[in-house]
Amino acid sequence: MNYLIVGLGNIGAEYASTRHNMGFMVLDALAGASNIVFQTERYGDIATFSLKGRKVTLLKPSTYVNLSGKAVRYWMEEMNVPMENLLVVLDDIAIPFGTIRMRKRGSDGGHNGLKSIDYCLISDDYARLRIGLGHGFGEGGQIDFVLGELIPEEKEILPEVLSTASEAIKSFVLEGVDNAMNKYNTKRHHSSEDHKSE
Repeated sequence: MNYLIVGLGNIGAEYASTRHNMGFMVLDALAGASNIVFQTERYGDIATFSLKGRKVTLLKPSTYVNLSGKAVRYWMEEMNVPMENLLVVLDDIAIPFGTIRMRKRGSDGGHNGLKSIDYCLISDDYARLRIGLGHGFGEGGQIDFVLGELIPEEKEILPEVLSTASEAIKSFVLEGVDNAMNKYNTKRHHSSEDHKSE
């Protein structure tokens, strides 16, 4: 069984610790905890490990967020990954910082990375793990906010967020999306009612 876990973010040192790179940060944390390193391959950096007999490939696309779909489509075909074994990890300004929320499918919510993936896969029927950024900006300030650095209070709880997100990814692989949603969507700020429609 092959699984593809995609973290969305922008390559380059100037983006490394910005909010929009939360997907990369989660995959880096998971790779570090699993003692594996990323190798630069076509359309992105790839790291692979085995989890109880399942082959898990981590992908950090090198296409920049807005063209993520190109990398996702290529590696899904290359690794022969079925749609139900794809999980996309991304930042989300619609939920509070420190919250994670897994979904089976859904709209792009205005996120250009998801828009690109939907376009390239001709589907939005794949799981995604949203990492909350909060909404700490005024009108017209969204781009500066997501491309800005984390504030000290956020950096303090970041390791816990990354660790929880890593565990949610493992749960997705080992127990399936429904069980992972039940376990991790109720952890903070919202009730299980939130995900009944999906």
